[in-house]
Amino acid sequence: MKKEQVLHCQFSTWYSLFRSLTIRSVVLLLPQNVKDYLLDDGTLVVSGRDDPPARTQADSDEEAEEIQWSDDENTATLTAPEFPEFTSKVQEAINSLGGSVFPKLNWSAPRDAYWIAMNSSLKCRTLSDIFLLFKSSDFITRDFTQPFVHCTDDSPDPCIEYELVLRRWCELIPGSEFRCFVKENKLIGISQRDYTQYYDHITKQKEEICRCIQDFFRKHIQYKFLDEDFVFDIYRDSRGKVWLIDFNPFGDVTDPLLFTWEELVSGRNLQADCGQGEALEQDSPAFRCTDSEATVQPSPYLSCRLPKDFVDLSTGEDAHKLIDFLKLKRTQQEDE
Repeated sequence: MKKEQVLHCQFSTWYSLFRSLTIRSVVLLLPQNVKDYLLDDGTLVVSGRDDPPARTQADSDEEAEEIQWSDDENTATLTAPEFPEFTSKVQEAINSLGGSVFPKLNWSAPRDAYWIAMNSSLKCRTLSDIFLLFKSSDFITRDFTQPFVHCTDDSPDPCIEYELVLRRWCELIPGSEFRCFVKENKLIGISQRDYTQYYDHITKQKEEICRCIQDFFRKHIQYKFLDEDFVFDIYRDSRGKVWLIDFNPFGDVTDPLLFTWEELVSGRNLQADCGQGEALEQDSPAFRCTDSEATVQPSPYLSCRLPKDFVDLSTGEDAHKLIDFLKLKRTQQEDE
């Protein structure tokens, strides 16, 4: 994977080429002071809030009594930095997109931080909602600090202008999202996006879904993207219409979902299975989905919200930790 391929997958690079195929969005340049705030490792203090509601004098007096926690005059009060001009631009953009947005940076969305939001969602109505998600997300930090970590070329890292991408909020059904893998401008694989769940309709409509995605690729994507190797995500709505969601580099930085990168790069084990008999086309991609309740897998974001030891115990990935835990419980019971 080359650095140029990563740059081509920046949202603002491809959005202008495929605007009519995707969700309406607004792109805003991220000021340096906002970037510095988002990368600050200090206490999480969220800025960009709306003005608080007016309070009575009685409320203020009661609050003053309640917050006298320390007599130390040197105790520092944490205050969030303010970005009035940027806040105004963001709120104007949010309002123009219907009042609710899905936020992301040049490449990544804070999907690993959804649990910290009050609504357990990436749906944002204010800049403070966005800041809370961004400052809690390892994906966002990676965009800032290691965008080319998996690239193989030794050329100097290109200069990046970071952008806040605001996408009109749409209630997308996870079972209708798919990731598509393209090598040498050929669609070689399609994977269910939310592989942690079993969706009965995917198994039943596999051939139809595959055909719709192939038609969409040939008509709108093939030979039109800036690279010949890439990954793109799509959403198929209830009417069967396919919408473009995102582009990603063809390489380790992108989750291969139900494939492995060894399979995708080598082409092994990618037998076309989108059709049967004469309906099976020679160039049909491999299609993979969670085909039964027995093959459901844990969420890849589980480790982002719990200590890793807890995740290992719950998923059974570390037998030694489970044995140690059971020994500890037994010892506690004997002591009691």
